[in-house]
Amino acid sequence: MIKRFISAVALSAALLLPTGAMAAESYIPSEAVKKSQAEFEADGFGVFLHWGLYSMFAQGEWYLNYGINAKEYAKSARAFYPADFNAREWVKAIKASGAKYITFTTRHHDGFSMWDTDQSDYNIVDATPFKRDVVKELAEACAEEDIKLHLYYSHIDWTREDYPSGRTGLKTGRDSTKRDWPSYYKFMNNQLTELLTNYGPIRAIWFDGFWDHDEDSVPFNWELPEQYAMIHKLQPGCLVANNHHSAAHPGEDIQIFERDLPGENTAGLSGQAISHLPLETCNTMNGMWGYKIIDQDYKDVKTLIHYLVKARGMGANLLMNVGPQPNGELPEVAVERLASMGDWMKKYGETIYGVTAGDFPAQEWGTSTRKGNKLYVHVLSAEKPEIELPLTCKVKKATVFGENTPVKFTKNKKEGKVTLHLDKVPEDIDYIVELETAAK
Repeated sequence: MIKRFISAVALSAALLLPTGAMAAESYIPSEAVKKSQAEFEADGFGVFLHWGLYSMFAQGEWYLNYGINAKEYAKSARAFYPADFNAREWVKAIKASGAKYITFTTRHHDGFSMWDTDQSDYNIVDATPFKRDVVKELAEACAEEDIKLHLYYSHIDWTREDYPSGRTGLKTGRDSTKRDWPSYYKFMNNQLTELLTNYGPIRAIWFDGFWDHDEDSVPFNWELPEQYAMIHKLQPGCLVANNHHSAAHPGEDIQIFERDLPGENTAGLSGQAISHLPLETCNTMNGMWGYKIIDQDYKDVKTLIHYLVKARGMGANLLMNVGPQPNGELPEVAVERLASMGDWMKKYGETIYGVTAGDFPAQEWGTSTRKGNKLYVHVLSAEKPEIELPLTCKVKKATVFGENTPVKFTKNKKEGKVTLHLDKVPEDIDYIVELETAAK
C-alpha cells in the first residue's frame, strides 16, 4: 500500500545515475554542496541520537548481535510505545546546549526503520502500537528551531535475508546464504529516496556499516558512487558522510572520525589520513551509543568542553552522542550536561562557531582556534603561568577573552615563539586569551 506520494521527479533522479567509476571520477561538489559544507564547518557542534527498537532492551544498539534471534527480537516491536517522546523537547534541549545540528539514527543495523517507510512493515508506524513517524516529528521540530537535521542510515541489516552477510550479525537466525545484493541495494535506495523526498531539507546522510565487509577476501562492491550520486540529485545541497574508518572516498563531502580526534587512533577505529574535506569526530557522552541502563558513567562537563575545544582546534566538528531512553525521554544526566555546555557556549561560543583550526598543533597546555585576524588561545591545562605558543605571525595585542584585561606577552622571533605571561596558573575549564594578529 502506498502511504505517501514520492514525486516522479525524485524517482527519475534516483534512476538517472552515472555508472560507478564515472560517478567517482566525475564528482565535483556543486555550489549547493559547498554552501552546506561551509555552514557545517561553521556550526562546529552537533548532537548524535541513537534511538531505535534496541533501546527497549537498554543494552546498547548492538543488542541483536549478541546471539539474539531476529524473529524473537522483532516481536518486541508490539510493545514499543515511547509514551514520553516529544520531538520539540528533544530539539529545545539540544539547542540549549549550543549545538547547531542533530544526527538521528533512522535505521540501525537491526533493520528497524524509525519512519513510515513503504519499503517494509518493520517500522515504527506499522509494527508498533505507537504508530507515529518519529523522523517526521523530529524534522518538523528541527525546522521550527532552526536546527539542521542529518540522518544516520546503516548499510547493514542483521534481519533481511537479501543483505549479503559480512562479519557481524551472524547469530540472528537468518539464512545468510540467501543473499541478493541487487534486491537489498534497491531497498536501501528506495528508503533513502523516501527520506530525501518526504521530510524536507536534510543537510547530510550519515552512512555506517561499510566496515562489515572489511575482512572479505574479495573487496565488496557497495556501489557507493551511484548511491552518492542519487543523494546529490535528490537534494543537491545534501552532504554525504560515511563512517567507514578509512580514507575519504570520491563523492563524500564530510570525513568522519569515530571516538578519536583526526589523526589519533586510541580506540582503533580511526587513524586514517586527514583529507581536505570538512571534518567531524563523533564520540559518546557515556560509554555506549544506544541507551544502556547500567552505563551511567557520563563524562563530566569539563571533559566534554575540552573535547569540543580540541576538535575545533583541529578544524573538526564534534558530534556528541546521547542515547534516548525506551520511554522516549533524553536521560536526565545528559540533559544536565547539555545545559551546562550551553551555559559555557553562551559566554565563549564566539571562539567555537565559525572558526578554523588554530595556527599550530595542539600543545600539552591546550590549543587554539582562529577567526579572521583573531587567534583564540585555549588554555585547558597549564602547570605554570607562562604559556609558550609556537607562533610566527605578528601579534598586535593580547587580552583575556570577553574582557579588556591585557595579557603581557613577549616575542622570540629567532625561535618562532610568543610567550604569554599570565597573572597566575589558570584554573578555569578553558582560560581563553584573544590575540589580535596580522591578517592571515
